[in-house]
Amino acid sequence: MAEDGVLDCLIIGGGPAGLTAALYLARFNRRFALVDSGASRAAWIPTSHNVPLFAEGIGGPELLARQKQNLAQYGITPVVARISGLHKLPGHFVAMLEGHEESRQLRARRVLLATGCVDIEPSLPDLPDAVQRGLVRYCPICDGYEARDRKVAVLGHGARGLGEAVFIARSYSPDVTLLTLGQSLAAEEEARAKEHGIRVITAPIEALDIEGERISAIRAGGQEHRFETLYSALGLKTRSDLALALGAEHDESGALIVDDHNRTTVPGLYAAGDVVRALNQIVVAMGHAAIAATDIHNRCELPTEDEIGGKPGD
Repeated sequence: MAEDGVLDCLIIGGGPAGLTAALYLARFNRRFALVDSGASRAAWIPTSHNVPLFAEGIGGPELLARQKQNLAQYGITPVVARISGLHKLPGHFVAMLEGHEESRQLRARRVLLATGCVDIEPSLPDLPDAVQRGLVRYCPICDGYEARDRKVAVLGHGARGLGEAVFIARSYSPDVTLLTLGQSLAAEEEARAKEHGIRVITAPIEALDIEGERISAIRAGGQEHRFETLYSALGLKTRSDLALALGAEHDESGALIVDDHNRTTVPGLYAAGDVVRALNQIVVAMGHAAIAATDIHNRCELPTEDEIGGKPGD
């Protein structure tokens, strides 16, 4: 840490983006801390085949473990805590920590948010076990290829639910059913579903049966429907509250708007990964982190944008 007790950077979030940023900053010889509450969305991934170099795929927990092992060789260990508040003072940020015995505050000239998002989960029995086993899935971009030509159900409604059903029908399977959980479709949505051969069931789901390595049946409206793969498309909640409290620009879902260097509209505050308005993919999150960490390093010897002599720029 610097003589004045202010870090070069504070990374908030220990998923693929935060851990990648930590690797870059460690190799840039920067003074930083990585704070993680242990709730990375990546930990729910049973197997991903969209991460290059892993021909057999890699599970989210193993990916995170490997990233942490990589950091350990540089003497970096994530601080297990939750950031309960983030304040901006002239020249630096102050972060309030909960759950860490040694310190209640951290100060840093710049902050990188890698807090991600969380899936809105369907209210179904045995859901956590089904997700871990890959029976209930959240990302057809990640693993739709493994569901090709199977009987696929999509839980969702509105533009998001129908959009995901259409994506799967166009890309992977001609046998797609949209389960709207009691919500009706507008006339134009019904027409779009019909155009892509998507069956629509509007009755609420009463029960989910799991048999071996497949969803054996879903009971809706007194009838039993059998599927091999079930996707949930109920939406996401972006973990951007810390940035929003500072006035960062965001879209209607709360995802942060960043520039080409992954800077938010709050001077000194960066964002990477699923907390950013972008494609929610591991490799994209890692790319965000590399860009942000490099810009943070390049600007560390300069005044922050709200200090005398500091100004935003490339």
